[in-house]
Amino acid sequence: MIRLHHCPQTRSMRTLWLLNELGVPFEVVTHGFDKSLRSDAFLEMSPAGRVPALEIDGATMFETGAITEYLCELYPDSAMGRPVGHPERRDWLVWIHFAETVSQHSAALTQQHIMLYDDSMRSPIIMKLEAARLKKCYAALEARLQGREYLLDGGFSAADIGVGQAIYMSRHFARLTGFDALSAWYARISARKGFLASLPVEGERLLYPEPFYPVWES
Repeated sequence: MIRLHHCPQTRSMRTLWLLNELGVPFEVVTHGFDKSLRSDAFLEMSPAGRVPALEIDGATMFETGAITEYLCELYPDSAMGRPVGHPERRDWLVWIHFAETVSQHSAALTQQHIMLYDDSMRSPIIMKLEAARLKKCYAALEARLQGREYLLDGGFSAADIGVGQAIYMSRHFARLTGFDALSAWYARISARKGFLASLPVEGERLLYPEPFYPVWES
């Protein structure tokens, strides 16, 4: 049994997308992005009070990178992973974890724009710095994707899922304008059924009610 604890538009989208690409049976428990994640029951599954939490084989996992690696090892025939000894293993690991490099800047901007309710607490300087750092990540991806359809020459993998979901979040704060290869790649992967199945469904509370959040001016 696989049960995913998920909040719409958060990092747990990565795991939801991957599970859909793997084509394995699973259940989803949707949580609000609120204090319920600090309940004793949830903290037993994810001690930092964050999603995803994945119940699998009688145990619980947290951290998207670890979950991704484990699921790809558990289902090696899916082509989502690159096993030990595979010539693309090193690059696969690099890009799997680059997703968090992107996401840390989106998380800082999410805090600034959404989680801080008092304008006096917001910092235009932090907003500008973090948005600029996202553009640095975009530049790295643009360079990687020159002449490639996916992050790895061997085709679509969980690396595209992890980074693709990070870009889904980051696009709320930094546009892809001017990054042609990155834009084409994102359009390609976001058309996949697995991605579409990971999007919020009607009636779910959104983390990002607005499609874009410009730098706030004091």
